[in-house]
Amino acid sequence: MLDDRQTERLEAEAANSAKLRQPLYAARKKIFPKRATGSFRRFKWLVMAITLGTYYLTPWLRWDRGPFAPDQAVLIDLANRRFYVFFIEIWPQEFYYVAGLLVMAGFGLFLITSTVGRAWCGYTCPQTVWVDLFLVVERAIEGDRNARMKLDAGPWSARKLVLRTAKHFIWLLIAVATGGAWIFYFSDAPTLFHDVFTGSAAPVAYITVAVLTATTYTFGGLMREQICTYMCPWPRIQAAMLDESSLTVTYNDWRGEPRSRHAKKVQAAGQSVGDCVDCNACVAVCPMGIDIRDGQQLECITCALCIDACDGVMDKLGKERGLISYATLDDYNANMALAMTGGATLVNPSLVRTADGRFIDNLAHFQLRKIFRPRIYVYTGLWSLVGIGLLYSLMTRNRLEVNVLHDRNPQFVTLSDGSIRNGYTVKLLNMIPEPRTIVVTMQALQGADMSVVGDDIAAGRSFAIPVEPDRLKMLKIFVRQPADQIHGAAQIFTFRVEDKASFESDEYTATFNAPETAR
Repeated sequence: MLDDRQTERLEAEAANSAKLRQPLYAARKKIFPKRATGSFRRFKWLVMAITLGTYYLTPWLRWDRGPFAPDQAVLIDLANRRFYVFFIEIWPQEFYYVAGLLVMAGFGLFLITSTVGRAWCGYTCPQTVWVDLFLVVERAIEGDRNARMKLDAGPWSARKLVLRTAKHFIWLLIAVATGGAWIFYFSDAPTLFHDVFTGSAAPVAYITVAVLTATTYTFGGLMREQICTYMCPWPRIQAAMLDESSLTVTYNDWRGEPRSRHAKKVQAAGQSVGDCVDCNACVAVCPMGIDIRDGQQLECITCALCIDACDGVMDKLGKERGLISYATLDDYNANMALAMTGGATLVNPSLVRTADGRFIDNLAHFQLRKIFRPRIYVYTGLWSLVGIGLLYSLMTRNRLEVNVLHDRNPQFVTLSDGSIRNGYTVKLLNMIPEPRTIVVTMQALQGADMSVVGDDIAAGRSFAIPVEPDRLKMLKIFVRQPADQIHGAAQIFTFRVEDKASFESDEYTATFNAPETAR
């Protein structure tokens, strides 16, 4: 047994002890973002107008494809298994084009994040766009930040009930419009619009609208920043995309610290003081409710509204803009080294300024060439390679295809004259919205001829047959070969199809089976 006096006691306590354990889920603290003004906020307005306008208006755009195809510019026609995007028509077997676009989107996301951080999240993510739209409604009805906070903290009254009812009613209208716009991508928009409002649309249309209404209302109006923090995987992935040369929204504490709300008094006392006056304007406008002065955080969506807020304060104080700015980690570290004399002292903003208050010449500033580095070239190259491949495939693809299926049972039939007959199911695929006359020709297989079951086409080695626009035509074809012309139990020959008008053609290599004794 050890004597207790010989054992050192360490001051340690289990992190999950009962008295320290935190609840698994903390109640949400409401965020009341203040309206920001500035260049980044104007850019967000522009992006919101473009993205929402594109989403709501695209199904109503028309594109003339002739009398045999729908005239909706963008249409996902599930019933007929077609995907129309202006002049492009994609069939089910061509879904690799959609997969290619998704791959391009992935590389594009990596490229944007590596260059300017989470710009996708801050400007074009649907969650961000719809939250912005819902906030516009909230501010218009309840007022800006202080008014909303006062209303939320106050007791329920007739005024509060009216304001909250009006806000949530408009939110629901936006959510319904969101779900309604989505279903128009899957059917002719004017027709479906009429059917929905007359109660004659398919049940799946109403179910889809209901589900998207609920998700839009819940995600955009009630959960807001929680979607980005807890449900979206990208905040946890983005760190792998960033490096020392990535542009991110940064608080430049090499010029802001030490912060003080009474700069003149501190300066009069001979103490160092930074440009940050601790006004919390950056925190008030943040839709995620974080303080960018705490450094890069998982919750930051790089919307840059804190830059607008801080620049506005700097303008009022007569100081240079850029206390919060887009900066690279390399530039930030270089400037911090200047302000801390290489790390030997605390931050002293006077070290980065001259006697007349200007910034020193060797201060690091962002230069465009810094973002062009190997990672960016790789992402750009991969993105371009996939895009060029898709474009080349799209421009050179054949819109006429043939597929042949040999009868399995029986594989051949011996006719009364001794000749051998094989049966085939031939599928002619006309992939343009125009009728075609397709010439089907049999190549090789000496002495053989073919006939079409259920059609008065004379037996021969070639025949022409009409194919409807944008349709698959199936033919049952018998190929017969005299016994004295058979040269093996399995002979190879080719079905060739050709459109004489467009000079498009396709071929399929088939096998003609015969008994061993027929040779």
